[in-house]
Amino acid sequence: MNEIKTLIWKEVTLEWRQKYALSGMLLYVVSTVFVCYLSFNLRRNQLTPIVWNTLFWIIILFTAVNAIAKSFSQERYGRLIYYYNLCSPQAIIVSKIIYNSLVMLVLAVIGFGFYAFVMGNPVGDIGLYFICILLAAIGFASVLTLVAGIASKAENNATLMAVLSFPIILPMLLMTIRLAKNAMDGLDRSVSTDEIITLLAIDAIVITLSYLLFPFLWRS
Repeated sequence: MNEIKTLIWKEVTLEWRQKYALSGMLLYVVSTVFVCYLSFNLRRNQLTPIVWNTLFWIIILFTAVNAIAKSFSQERYGRLIYYYNLCSPQAIIVSKIIYNSLVMLVLAVIGFGFYAFVMGNPVGDIGLYFICILLAAIGFASVLTLVAGIASKAENNATLMAVLSFPIILPMLLMTIRLAKNAMDGLDRSVSTDEIITLLAIDAIVITLSYLLFPFLWRS
């Protein structure tokens, strides 16, 4: 736990020194939402709740890919050797998953606030929608962090990351959109129990696989 806390603090310190990275992601979210507003402003009747929900999660997905793709690629070779001698691989992958989950949660919450302010807020159950955002942030961060570690071993890491993450991200995205749709309709939360359990199971499976498989990747 001490290693994980130290590594998380290291990630926060580096991010604070390089504020342009997080600022760039916030600018990406804001500009994308504003472009969507300009696109649908002329066709207000076409922005149905289903389109509103799907468009929001597509924005969050691409934001997650851009934000987490640099998890391992920004680390220099000498620094990785330094980590190799000091830290366990489990601590490294867990710390990166936790940090990336926090970053994704912040970006998703800010993105939702600006998106709802600009495009309107048709959500009936805000609490359930934020639960959906939390589960999606953890899921996207876990999958993309592991895939970023695998892709960092290849030269064309951006393409490899997109190819490897798509089969895992797609069912998670579809389940997230379904849960968010229930929140938008204001349905009773017992109706969404299956979706919540499924997302929790996917998150747990991905985190467990990352914990078990990353040491083999780290040794290479």
